[in-house]
Amino acid sequence: MLDIAAIATPGARLFAGGGGECSKRLAALCAAAIALALLIGGAWHTPAHADGGASARNQIVASAPDDSGATIQSYAQRILRVLADRHTNGWVRYWQARADCQAVPDAHDAAPLDRALLTLTASLCAQLAPRLGVNPADYSPRGEERTVGLLLNEPGAAVGYTLLTGHNDVFLIDPLGRVVHDWHHDWHMDVGLRHAKLLDSGSLLVNISPRIGEFDPLGNKIWEYKIDGLHHDFLKMPNGNVMMLVRGNKTRKEAIAAGANPEFVHKNGIEYDYLIEVQPTDESGGKVVWEWSAWDHLVQDFDPAKPNYGSIAEHPELIDINFLLETISKRSARAPRDWMHSNAIDYNPELDQIMLSPRNFSELWIIDHSATTSEARGHNGGNSGMGGDLLYRWGNPRAYGHGNADDQRLFWQHQTQWIPPGLPGAGNILVFNNGNEFPGDERHHSSIDEIAPPVDGYDYQRAEGAAYPPAKLEWTYAAATPADFYAPILSGAQRLPNGNTLIVDGPAGTMFKATPDGRIVWKYASPISNLGHLRQGEATPVRVTFPTPHGDPVPVVANSLYRAYWYPPDYAGLRALDLTPGAYIEDIPDIYDFAHKALIAGDFGERLASSRFDIYLDEVGDEGERRLIYFKQSCAADDAQRRFFLHITPSDARDLPAHRQKYGFGNRDFHFYNRGKASDGWCIAIAQLPRYPIQSIRTGQFTSTGRVWRADIDLGE
Repeated sequence: MLDIAAIATPGARLFAGGGGECSKRLAALCAAAIALALLIGGAWHTPAHADGGASARNQIVASAPDDSGATIQSYAQRILRVLADRHTNGWVRYWQARADCQAVPDAHDAAPLDRALLTLTASLCAQLAPRLGVNPADYSPRGEERTVGLLLNEPGAAVGYTLLTGHNDVFLIDPLGRVVHDWHHDWHMDVGLRHAKLLDSGSLLVNISPRIGEFDPLGNKIWEYKIDGLHHDFLKMPNGNVMMLVRGNKTRKEAIAAGANPEFVHKNGIEYDYLIEVQPTDESGGKVVWEWSAWDHLVQDFDPAKPNYGSIAEHPELIDINFLLETISKRSARAPRDWMHSNAIDYNPELDQIMLSPRNFSELWIIDHSATTSEARGHNGGNSGMGGDLLYRWGNPRAYGHGNADDQRLFWQHQTQWIPPGLPGAGNILVFNNGNEFPGDERHHSSIDEIAPPVDGYDYQRAEGAAYPPAKLEWTYAAATPADFYAPILSGAQRLPNGNTLIVDGPAGTMFKATPDGRIVWKYASPISNLGHLRQGEATPVRVTFPTPHGDPVPVVANSLYRAYWYPPDYAGLRALDLTPGAYIEDIPDIYDFAHKALIAGDFGERLASSRFDIYLDEVGDEGERRLIYFKQSCAADDAQRRFFLHITPSDARDLPAHRQKYGFGNRDFHFYNRGKASDGWCIAIAQLPRYPIQSIRTGQFTSTGRVWRADIDLGE
């Protein structure tokens, strides 16, 4: 609670003068009333914006929100609002209020009431650190060189807000990289893979397989849905339903029965992708109201005696079940299970169509959402009259028997999407073209490509016997020397209202805004890494590297990004949020910092085992969330770089995911990279445990040459 007495006492001196005790009590009440009036009055939901302390903290000074009209009253209101907030990260609130405290205008000639407000404001500012539960000593910059956060901000950069995903936090930042809102949850996210989306309501939609959830602006979970195989992408439909991308599995026997060449089918079968549209029904459930599966739209020319037999080239609306199976088998020396690996979905409400990005096919596909679930299983129905068949595909004509390697345009692409109405290029398709693929087919440079699809009503034009157009791009971004920009995995792009394109270089952990002529006007390096928040001046560790024939291997850094999303200032979802600028992410202590302090103090959970790492059990939250904390006080850099493994055997095998039960596994395997932090001689790693009762755990670290260490833990739950 706010210390009203601490606020009121100095105000009381102003009002009471040299009066007696009665006058002092009356003055205290007056001051408290003023504080209450300030708390309630003016601009509560639409606050003015201070400069976030950018100049006071010797940070880069760029175009900040205008604060020229701020008054003493507005500063006091904002400080009170921050102190009263119980939901936002304490460090974000601290920097918000501290900036206002430092920016309060001089008032030598102010009126008596304004002088009283200044005195009250000074009392509020004196309470900041203890009242917000932060210790400024926890923040200690490790260098002067700017290595993370805002790196460039030039005129012409689109002004808006960007959403970044962390371990247990999702941050919304302004153009200067200051946090204006954050959501905290107990779902531990693998940075560099998972992402979240801001909804029109101000809530957040988060996907952490096998569950997807919605969190309100205060971080309270308001809906959750679980399904095995949930992966990569999701979206909120205009009707409030949630579209999800799910990975299914067909056994080897089922794949062969569908016409797959047995020589190239994995012993455990084939993984394919399907879509489900879920209507939320209660806080932890939903009803599947629409479904589409790639497995219902196959063609094969391998075995005339099997279903789906036909000419590949004559059926571009169908998916060749044997495409890639032989290619992957021969180039990787093993049969593939991951056949499609779709990584993106998008929805066009005007056409009522859905776009998928099956990465392994190096294509984008469009299907008809207006077809019912029954029609989507077949070849008739919907606005297009084609049921669930592919209406359009582009990027790799070889996938449907047309063209050769020279005709391929996409190479393991990400974030395929329609450009929304009202933006430059509206109706066109934008895609991050990674440039990576199987050996021999990759081009080893990335681009962002825009095409104009040949849409004709609800259908797409194609000359008989030819590949789908277009042959030429509407726009593209690439480095002047193409090989200088190569993001072989992850990554994405988004068109912005002023013509900028936000480009996420996933492996490099950076994002930038490019103008239509290719000039970079804004650049930001994510401070969020698998090793905790990176501090200014701290070097970014490299996780893995990708070889390239053009020079040095491409590093994938610990702060790699899967995606980031940009929102304009007038976006509906921002109206429910207080957008006062606060802390920089690199200034906020993270879960690793707090866990390290607790471990050193000796008051952190139960130690389960001691091997190369001490392993502790951390129970957090009120919903049975548990983590394993791996801690080593004297560790070398390679202790944090090695890969951890975690094999969990539940007390009841029925708690395992369905696919593990199906194939007779008695445990669940987790592998995770670099959730360790090497600094000041210590390193720490964190792994989320499932909520069901656990019989035993086997964990440790390994490298490509074998196991480094192992610990067996009997929980006996």
